[in-house]
Amino acid sequence: MESVALVAPVTALEFAGDVLLAGTGPEVAAFWLSGGGPAAGRRSVLREASVQGLRAEPGGGPAAAAVVRVAAFGGRWLAVLAVRRGGAGGGARLAVCGGGAARELGTRVWEARWAAGGRLALALGGGAVALYEWRGGGRWLRRVRCGGAGALRCAVLAGSGWARLALAAGTAAGAVVVWRAAAAEAPRRRLLGHRGAVLALCYAAPRGLLASASEDRSVRLWALGELGGGAGPGEDGAGACLLVCYGHGARVAAVALRGPCPVSAGEDGACLEWEGGGGVRRARRGHRGALRALALRPAGGGLATGGDDGGVRLWRPRRAAPAPPAAALGAPGRPRAVVLAGPRRVLALGEAGGLAACEAAAGPWVPVPAPSAGPRGLLAAAPLPGGAEALCALAGGDGRLLLFALGCPGAAAELRLFEGAVRGLGWAPRPGLPPATAALLASGPDGEMLWLDVTHRPGQAPRVQLRGRYQLPPCKQRWHTCATFLPQGPLLLCGDRRGSLLLFPCGSSPEPAAESTSIANGSASPAGEDPGSESQPSCLVHKEALPLESPLSVLFGLHGKTGVTSVTCHGDYVYSTGRDGVYRQLRVQGQQLEVLRKHRPCKGLQWIEELRFTPDGDLLVLGFHADNFVVWSTRTGENLHCVPCGGGHRSWSYCSSPEAEAFAFIKSGDVMLHLRAAEPREQQVLLPSLHGREIACVRRLGAVGVPGHAALNVFVTGSEDTTACVLALSEGSRAAVPLVWLSDHISSVRALALAGPAGPSHEGIGDQGLSTLLFSAGGRAQIECYRLLCTGDPASESTVACQVIHVASHRLDEHWERKKNRHKLVKMDPETRYMSLSVMPGTSSEQLPTPWRFLAAACSDGSVRVFGLLEATRKLLLVAESFHHQRCVLKVEAFLHEQAGGQRRHLLCSAATDGTIAFWDITGTITEVMDTLCRAERDTQPQALAAPLLTVTAHSCGVNSLHIRPAPEGRYLVASGSDDGSIHVCLLEVALGGGEETAGTCLRVLERAARPCAHAAHVTGVRVLRPDLLLSASVDQRLTLWRWGLGGLDALSTTFFHVPDLAELDCWEVAEPGGGLQYHCVLCGQGLEMLQGTAPPQAPPPAGPR
Repeated sequence: MESVALVAPVTALEFAGDVLLAGTGPEVAAFWLSGGGPAAGRRSVLREASVQGLRAEPGGGPAAAAVVRVAAFGGRWLAVLAVRRGGAGGGARLAVCGGGAARELGTRVWEARWAAGGRLALALGGGAVALYEWRGGGRWLRRVRCGGAGALRCAVLAGSGWARLALAAGTAAGAVVVWRAAAAEAPRRRLLGHRGAVLALCYAAPRGLLASASEDRSVRLWALGELGGGAGPGEDGAGACLLVCYGHGARVAAVALRGPCPVSAGEDGACLEWEGGGGVRRARRGHRGALRALALRPAGGGLATGGDDGGVRLWRPRRAAPAPPAAALGAPGRPRAVVLAGPRRVLALGEAGGLAACEAAAGPWVPVPAPSAGPRGLLAAAPLPGGAEALCALAGGDGRLLLFALGCPGAAAELRLFEGAVRGLGWAPRPGLPPATAALLASGPDGEMLWLDVTHRPGQAPRVQLRGRYQLPPCKQRWHTCATFLPQGPLLLCGDRRGSLLLFPCGSSPEPAAESTSIANGSASPAGEDPGSESQPSCLVHKEALPLESPLSVLFGLHGKTGVTSVTCHGDYVYSTGRDGVYRQLRVQGQQLEVLRKHRPCKGLQWIEELRFTPDGDLLVLGFHADNFVVWSTRTGENLHCVPCGGGHRSWSYCSSPEAEAFAFIKSGDVMLHLRAAEPREQQVLLPSLHGREIACVRRLGAVGVPGHAALNVFVTGSEDTTACVLALSEGSRAAVPLVWLSDHISSVRALALAGPAGPSHEGIGDQGLSTLLFSAGGRAQIECYRLLCTGDPASESTVACQVIHVASHRLDEHWERKKNRHKLVKMDPETRYMSLSVMPGTSSEQLPTPWRFLAAACSDGSVRVFGLLEATRKLLLVAESFHHQRCVLKVEAFLHEQAGGQRRHLLCSAATDGTIAFWDITGTITEVMDTLCRAERDTQPQALAAPLLTVTAHSCGVNSLHIRPAPEGRYLVASGSDDGSIHVCLLEVALGGGEETAGTCLRVLERAARPCAHAAHVTGVRVLRPDLLLSASVDQRLTLWRWGLGGLDALSTTFFHVPDLAELDCWEVAEPGGGLQYHCVLCGQGLEMLQGTAPPQAPPPAGPR
């Protein structure tokens, strides 16, 4: 089998002119930076090792501008690449030099350096230094072993010729040892200070500085002068330690020198740039996992990082100086509310109701000559198109509303809205309004909310039209906090202080129900008339002409008791935010709100205030992380803006424009303003990130066809980083593009299952789309269920769009809390983990009277559990369980047996840590559960599964992989792999007695075959491809194809794959144009790899019985 796509940790980075090279697994990817950073090429260079280092040849020859040679090494392998200009699109292309294949040197290569004559100086395992001629067949020119080397962990070389070649190596004991190649019998220097193994070194010859990074989380800077100079042989001469830097939260994996200051990358996911005093000058974060590689760009001051998430990011230097801290503006009186009417104009409302304005450049506060709102006032401002003018709304505790343009505050419109205080006030976006008109919503006592259209008229008071009245549901805090008009129809969506979402009709009447009066120079007049005419009565009495609308749809308490902070429309969906730390995606169907899913953007962001969608496709999340206001980018995973303000409970306002970003807030009775000039994004994603930790499970959804593009395979992965990801894997670019992240789990995601084959069976999905139910489970006994809808989208970067609908969830601790007699029961272990999932076939709505689906789960507490899902009501219930195994159950597989007479049996297979495999008939249990669920009005207690029909001792220890495939004549092949590296295959026959529904089921093992020591490590993946063909994968990174015949299991081929710590394997078939079959498989672990191969011809059937 051959590899067609690979996602692996990025372990090496190097700049070669305008090209950035990244080592990911055995491959080297090139990015053409002058053209905006697109992937210029990707090539596999090492055979059975990951690229641990890339070293570009400095200077080069006359053709250096067109060709740059780069040495790539890892493990015992070495290869030399040529980066040539003039590739596809005018970028770069990669070619292998020196014979076109990697060389196995027989010992580990720790470091490589270009020497005189185009040769390579190498630091080898065991503390050896060598000069190697890579051209031709490859030969050693010189090679010496350094005395007293010990166990090395990293190395760095200096000097161009053999006479001045020096080696500095970091040891596992925490020392840095220096040798001269010409006198390598004993070290010339020994640098002590680290308390853990030294993991990375960097030497700057012009300054004579050496930087070291250690697993003790520190970075040290040493003054050595010439690397090979100093103390004589046998003496413990040490260079001066100039700097000790502590700031990383985990081991430091890479270090580089920019001038006299070190730059480091750690396993905590942070890239830190240090200053001369040992403090952190700049911290860069954005990767989803540990960082492994770091490279500084010689020109321009940028740098690149790569890590375990398989992503590569380019960081541009900051052009502007760091933004100053928030400045106190010294507001007069006691400010009650603050609003930004532009990035440099601040409005403050005092406790007495007076309004003042301050220009950031002008300095002093200027009172706004507008009528006073009185005590307990509210303030809202809406900038008009162009940004030069803004409409202001002031509401007081006496029910009055004042409206005026900020440029002409003397001409104000006054309305008496309520008999009591105005409790909620805010502008709402409304599609289709003229540029000078804005929609305003105000709520008062008894839950009444008014909708007004306000039109700006230069030099006159704004014109106000009352368009609608709405009644909020009864609750303690009965006022709205945010609102928006939906483009899908005449609908108004608002959120209230109780955390509920309310959907109202907003069909306006042809004629306005009432108009406002205006106040100019102290006299009242009807809106639109000249000041000084006779005063008109308030419009309070006219609002009764409009009907009081009730909500069409209510999602009560969706965001908890702390309230809804914003509602936003984007595309065909609605997004709501709250102070519960999540934002929700919704849609409107039949004038009803439906929650699709919830998102938790980042850890620790407990207060989300607003969402902003950028033109380049990014989603910015505004909220509060502890006592800091942050602007979080969901695309890059970083804080774009962070302002210490003390928290979000105070009045604050944020405004961004192409010129500047401003954040104003009230603190200690003063108005504070944080203002900084806008600048381009510092971070550019060259290769998107996947999971930051090991991928524990993977399932293929199917292939999505896109017109004008090749079909893309869509997968779902679950990881130890508590997330699941829907991604598209391209065979052309050999890279993965994440489509959707699922972050509902609170612990690791260890198991995935799909409800039947994915296909275009859902409404709105075309013939080339996919629709399926996804179950994900893992730690903390948590199961989540989603409906995935994947369609082609040629306009997007991945050409595939994925919509996720969260269907249901289940947690065992919540199930236990709902039990009435829980005081008589032993509480479930909160650390229970779901190890495996399997959807029972033949239980869909087509085969059963009610559309229930059943799911089997293998649990770490020794139980096999069965769950029932009713998608229409979004219920996931525990319906049956058994503790037969009495030890951790590792795998579970469900299959359906059907006979010609129409008899059906739902069978279940489970495997545990003692190597036994149990077979169950759960047909009766499912029938009883269906009857109980149809009769019961609420959740029922789970039933007990009957004893297994058959138990087979297949292995001597835990079963890590299990697969069942139907065979001819109603038989089943059961294959399993174990911790001891063995493979077991048995042929199972199912016999039904009596032909009645309640008749017993008999299982017989017809044949068995075992292959001890089939692999050198745990067998974590096994699949039966055909009745005579088996595929197995192991932690030893070997993928083996077996033939099962009369003589047992015979190995046909073995392929090395590049995913360490293999966790799972998934396979599928693809029909070839000629009528043959091609088998594909995907493997997950520390990365993701897809392979393909053609099956060998099927063996002829045996002449006699086996």
